[in-house]
Amino acid sequence: MTGTPARLFVGVAVAAFLTSGCSPAVDLPSPPPAQAASASQPGPVESAAAMAGDASPTAAATPAPLPAPTQIAEPQPFTFNLYEDGDFVPQYTFEWCVAASIQMAHNLVRKGGEGTWAGQAQQGELWEMARVRSSNAFNGANPMGWAAVLGEVGMGPYKVVSIPAYEDALRTAARAMAYTGRPVGLVMWSGRHAWVMSGFESVGDPRSHSEFQVTGIRVMDPLYPYGSGQWGPSPAPDTLLNPEQLATQFVVREPRRWSTDLPTGYMLVLPQ
Repeated sequence: MTGTPARLFVGVAVAAFLTSGCSPAVDLPSPPPAQAASASQPGPVESAAAMAGDASPTAAATPAPLPAPTQIAEPQPFTFNLYEDGDFVPQYTFEWCVAASIQMAHNLVRKGGEGTWAGQAQQGELWEMARVRSSNAFNGANPMGWAAVLGEVGMGPYKVVSIPAYEDALRTAARAMAYTGRPVGLVMWSGRHAWVMSGFESVGDPRSHSEFQVTGIRVMDPLYPYGSGQWGPSPAPDTLLNPEQLATQFVVREPRRWSTDLPTGYMLVLPQ
């Protein structure tokens, strides 16, 4: 397998025989639930006597009227997308999906003068970095190595998490993107492949509506245009999938492929 301010817009063949390089084999820690931003509370209210300048120690301390509570608007359609032309990078071998995903993550958050990461030699170096930081019985790069390299090359910190419920996983990913302005890694095909989440659409802004609903997920599959005979075709770069479409390839990892005690769940390489 496999921050910089977000570019925010309001208004988001055959690989059935993928080799060990796209086969993670470790379990991952569960994340603390992300918290939505809370409305600020009014400060202490001065007494009417103090406001009137009454210096008498026996004056009644009548509180001034509190302002009316702020009314939270109904959730509106919300779009978040980091993708620009040139951000996509293909994996140059069937093993290097993690490394290609690291290159794409860099491109999604790069500053204007930093340039694009897309070279084959660099991709091989990133894969080797991820591989040696992975604990993998198949001697490939896994999500732990993926997260570690993202941090080391200046895009971190990232953490690998396992989330039992599908909708919670989507909400966790969207919330992390909205707060950090960085992409999320999706551990695909029961732990065999790596995609990058480049954006999303929702009803409600995750930063202001705790009960927002994710309605679309923008993805980048480094195996495009090939795909898998088992899992289906690779979507084109920055394709917007609805949750049902993503669920055909984004599934829980296989417990036998992981060596730690973390629970079975949907795996994310999550920006912190």
